[in-house]
Amino acid sequence: MKITADLPPLLEGFFTQRLMAQRKVSAHTIASYRDTFRLLLKFAEQRLGHAPSRLTLEALQAPFIGMFLDDLECSRKNVARSRNLRLAAIHSFFRYAALEAPQHANLIQRVLAIPRKRHPRPLIDFLTHPEMEALLAATDRQTWIGRRDHLFLAIALQTGLRLSELTGLRQQDVTLGTGAHVRCEGKGRKQRCTPLTKSNTAALVTWIKEQGQDESQFLFPSTRGGRLSADAVQHLVGKYAAAARSACPSLGKKRVTPHVLRHTVAMEMLQAGVDRSMIAIWLGHESVETTQIYLDANMAIKREILDKTRPLHSRLGRYRPGDRLLSYLRNL
Repeated sequence: MKITADLPPLLEGFFTQRLMAQRKVSAHTIASYRDTFRLLLKFAEQRLGHAPSRLTLEALQAPFIGMFLDDLECSRKNVARSRNLRLAAIHSFFRYAALEAPQHANLIQRVLAIPRKRHPRPLIDFLTHPEMEALLAATDRQTWIGRRDHLFLAIALQTGLRLSELTGLRQQDVTLGTGAHVRCEGKGRKQRCTPLTKSNTAALVTWIKEQGQDESQFLFPSTRGGRLSADAVQHLVGKYAAAARSACPSLGKKRVTPHVLRHTVAMEMLQAGVDRSMIAIWLGHESVETTQIYLDANMAIKREILDKTRPLHSRLGRYRPGDRLLSYLRNL
């Protein structure tokens, strides 16, 4: 095999051979990596004065990659998380280049040594029961869009599916009747089934009848019958959150996004005493450790810990059981 250091064949091989043929990554990963290299190539064209099709691997030195990452933060106002996602795509490409262009091992190792940028990790937002009810009540079920949006939000708040999983659902992915559930393909092309409540099952039966039975049709279509875009879902969630603030002012203190609905499901389960491993299975997490963020944000659990501790300067007395009659009435 001919060893080349020209960038175009290396980049084309990375996408067609490594990502699509060998790793079979999702369309979302392809799109994310594609956008990263479009930005990088445009940046190289501006700074180096060479057309992208004439670039070589030698042009992408570690200092230059560092300048590109800094420009993302300064010019495009990308946060550290977005910067790290771009860097992950670049690292993946250079690991592929290490096999295809070993003569540039030193250059490649320097690029691979560029570290991820550390960033603060704020506590996650999630909705309380009154906030969930206000959000659902804000939809106008007298209109087709309102009925679609109400059911979309209800399914999101019950199943905890990711945004891409929800918008990708088709009628064929829903099993109604006994053992009602939705089937989806999540991250890593992992398929999983999520049970449905009786109320959501009944609502889906009515919704599918209204749309007309067609297994290939999207479950929550756009007004044109296609797949809802991520921007459209962001818009509808934000719209109903804003409308619900008059009935539930606490929503004004939160930035409600589609992913917050997923966090809400996890927190509901955690507060109900569901084990972390079961929550990970329900949400389709790769690792149980991913659910740690919900423990960090759960104030109810922290209050229980506080109640079990003895405050400073307090007297340690003997345990005295409470009155049996009062205990009986309290537990009714």
